[in-house]
Amino acid sequence: MSKQRYMIRLAYDGTDYAGWQVQPNAETVQSCLEARIQQLTGETPRVHGSGRTDQGVHARGQVAHFDLEGAIPATTLVNSLNATLPADIRIHQGRKVSSDFHARRSASGKEYRYFIWNGPIVPPFIRHFRTHVKNRLDIDAMQAAATRLSGRHDFSAFSANPNRKVESHVRELRELSVKRRGHEVTIIANGEGFLYKMVRSLTGFLLRVGEGAAEPALADEILASQKRTARVPTAPPTGLFLWNVTYESGILSAHEH
Repeated sequence: MSKQRYMIRLAYDGTDYAGWQVQPNAETVQSCLEARIQQLTGETPRVHGSGRTDQGVHARGQVAHFDLEGAIPATTLVNSLNATLPADIRIHQGRKVSSDFHARRSASGKEYRYFIWNGPIVPPFIRHFRTHVKNRLDIDAMQAAATRLSGRHDFSAFSANPNRKVESHVRELRELSVKRRGHEVTIIANGEGFLYKMVRSLTGFLLRVGEGAAEPALADEILASQKRTARVPTAPPTGLFLWNVTYESGILSAHEH
């Protein structure tokens, strides 16, 4: 009997999880989903995510897929899982897809957003979702650096060792922008894909520029070096969200019911 593949889009508050990926002796988003699917269906599928978020990182639009032997209407599956999942994980879309769909390999792009509270006091109800920077950031300087980092580059200097083989460190960064609204500063990173801790590394460097500790032009030198140094700190996970994952038009059009 052939299995049915399901795709889900989900959001989660990553505060209390050791990241996305299953780990021994730790609660993760992936392990939580797999446990609830087993509880509901009696099956033990592996849930494959579009990417691995780190401990404390959040998601608004994570995408995942898994296979089941039993045929369950997608709406029923979503509603049943949401009824048993903890309140900090919610599936907001589900559908049946063809067996060649893959949440990570089929993705054509991802968008991450990093939120900074650039004011003297962080409102307590957003403390888990904003990184606090008290001193006023120079947004124009940050955007000047972001513009230099946009495009297709070898981002070795803006990544960390993932302890697994990476075929290439070249990525297309379609957008890297910095926007302010009141005390809130948002960094938007949109690209075909990202290296391990790449967005937090880009953010860490942009924060140094915004604080006056580095000039925007230093971005060119760091890119050219292709070596990670202390000039590129890793920003805290608190403010980072996997915002959206995109797929080519039509790839999800079949088997929607």
